[in-house]
Amino acid sequence: MATHNLLLLPGDGIGPEVMAEVERLIAFLSKKSRAEFRIETDLCGGAAIDKHGVPLADETLAKARKADAIVFGSVGGPKWDKVKYENRPEAGLLKLRKELDLFANLRPAICYPALAEASSLRREHIEGLDILILRELTGGTYFGEPKEIVTLEDGQKRAVDTTVYTTREIERIVRVAFDLARKRSKKVHSAEKRNVMKTGVLWNEVTTAVHKKEGQDIELHHILADACAMQLVRNPKQFDVIVCDNLFGDMLSDQAAMLTGSIGMLPSAALGAPDPATGKSKALYEPVHGSAPDIAGQGIANPIAEIASFGMALRYSCDMVKEADLIDKAIANTLARGLRTGDIMQPNMRKVSTSEMGRAIVEDMEKLVA
Repeated sequence: MATHNLLLLPGDGIGPEVMAEVERLIAFLSKKSRAEFRIETDLCGGAAIDKHGVPLADETLAKARKADAIVFGSVGGPKWDKVKYENRPEAGLLKLRKELDLFANLRPAICYPALAEASSLRREHIEGLDILILRELTGGTYFGEPKEIVTLEDGQKRAVDTTVYTTREIERIVRVAFDLARKRSKKVHSAEKRNVMKTGVLWNEVTTAVHKKEGQDIELHHILADACAMQLVRNPKQFDVIVCDNLFGDMLSDQAAMLTGSIGMLPSAALGAPDPATGKSKALYEPVHGSAPDIAGQGIANPIAEIASFGMALRYSCDMVKEADLIDKAIANTLARGLRTGDIMQPNMRKVSTSEMGRAIVEDMEKLVA
């Protein structure tokens, strides 16, 4: 029996509510699959600030280093708006990504058939949509230095965010894009701003070079990031794999989320490089949505993105592909039966709570394995 060590970090806002549905799912799989899950739960973000004074305690980071996979909820909220910038809740998540070198962020945007009418676009534009946005996660604007706000001699303030990329950082994310594309339709769009940003020029050059040396079997298209945003709305099904830097990946994946009906539907995986000795990668799985403090504690959050993120953990970290496929099928079936949380509510459908949606998905899984 395989054993998988998981670290659950529910975080803030709706994080604990949607994580509870993952725990429900783990309990089901522990009974029905040939796998054992060893679970630890700890704090990150605002919850960690409240207890430890920092958004990520050293002890928690140590647990993260030992885990086979980290399942993350969400961080942040108005309660911590006045803490120092470097100590804000989001800094805990950024530290996890940086310290574990989780450079490859996979953000799938899939339109379930039952939600084709929930998208802001017409059905014919998004029915059958299956896009994978690959975001570089440990470089670029979010980590570049200097990052500061300074007061000038005349009393004005000047803010600086630095965007930095090296050849190696671009090469490794592009290789991941090509590897992923080989398992899909062998088509990659590289999105950058080479017309106005030097990092965009380098991104374009390095991507082209890697393609020439290692990716001749892949159909590569270069596209400006702003044009990509426009085309995602105009004709999203032209895309399969989109690879981009940290900042543009953040924005484009949120835009793609709404094509699927709600940002509450999008999971993600953040993967590191394989360990030379074991072949395994450090990995963190989280929903794309934030902490949604305006609805926290009401039991109305959509748990599907969190559940699907756990499904990605089974697929990429636990080698439980069959179970991951089962989760995807159960989500689709549950939606087809007309169950909806408020963010994806449609006419003539049944509105359910966070726990009701999670319970329904597990019940469908029970039927599928019966």
